[in-house]
Amino acid sequence: MNTQTAAWQQALADAFTSVDALCEYLNIPLNSIASLADFKAFPLRVPRGFADCMRPGDPDDPLLRQVLPIQDELADYPGYTHDPVGDLGAVAEAGVIHKYHGRVLLISTGACAVHCRYCFRRNFPYSELQLSTQKIQQALTYIASRPEISEVILSGGDPLLLNDDKLGQLLQRLGEIDHVRRIRIHSRLPIVLPMRITERLLSTLSDLAQPIVMVCHANHANELSTTVGSACAHLRRHGVTLLNQSVLLKGVNDNGDTLCELSEKLFELGVLPYYLHLLDRASGVGHFEVAETDAKRLLSHMQQRLPGYLVPKLVKEQAGAAYKISIC
Repeated sequence: MNTQTAAWQQALADAFTSVDALCEYLNIPLNSIASLADFKAFPLRVPRGFADCMRPGDPDDPLLRQVLPIQDELADYPGYTHDPVGDLGAVAEAGVIHKYHGRVLLISTGACAVHCRYCFRRNFPYSELQLSTQKIQQALTYIASRPEISEVILSGGDPLLLNDDKLGQLLQRLGEIDHVRRIRIHSRLPIVLPMRITERLLSTLSDLAQPIVMVCHANHANELSTTVGSACAHLRRHGVTLLNQSVLLKGVNDNGDTLCELSEKLFELGVLPYYLHLLDRASGVGHFEVAETDAKRLLSHMQQRLPGYLVPKLVKEQAGAAYKISIC
């Protein structure tokens, strides 16, 4: 194992898994945060580098709000389900979700470096449906037998948590399918664990015949640290197209100036704003919801302040729909 690989894996192992330890690190008294909770099925996980981007002493920090488990997650919100975007109905093979024409999504792993409390797959049955080593051939056969599939999307969990050998082998085999024109990787790791962007990973990505699109996931400009900027620069130099998707979250980024600052800082790092998602209505996340009327108002604010290429598409995902629904 090389030094860079050991470093990111050690950083992952050192992530905060205790609310008490995280709050002590941030100098936030536990009694200053109302309604803390302990969820064994979806416990706290926060890399220390991401915690370093939070404001010490601030219980209302927007990054902290994204990761801190609270009792509101137990509230019952009408219309919120365990499968809010219809993933389960679109499973074509174990590990393969085929919703949209021309592209498929591979659930490469159920693991994440950070447990975002608004996660729409927090209730996903990964043990049954993630792409295990034994099921990879079935997935590849499915893709190879359908020439209309031009793009493969690696998702999860987080695909960059696969070790270099597993990820490299999967990418290489996908690259051998002639009609696959692009490979897209959806990952939060460039933001929350940027040291994962190692020389070996960069070499693997740049060696592929198909272009690589990496969709990062930052919700607030404070997430974009110097080390995140360095990771993005390395990816760009190796020919990776960088996009960002955000989720509109109450108490995190439901402010026009906050969203504008995020877009501006992303562009400084060479990342184009791509999607601004309305919250997917997964059980346990309703306290983050921003009303669609408010979302439209925020989009209008961005359109008035920013050039068009810095205004992400405001979208929502609807189970059974053939594409993401744009909100104008």
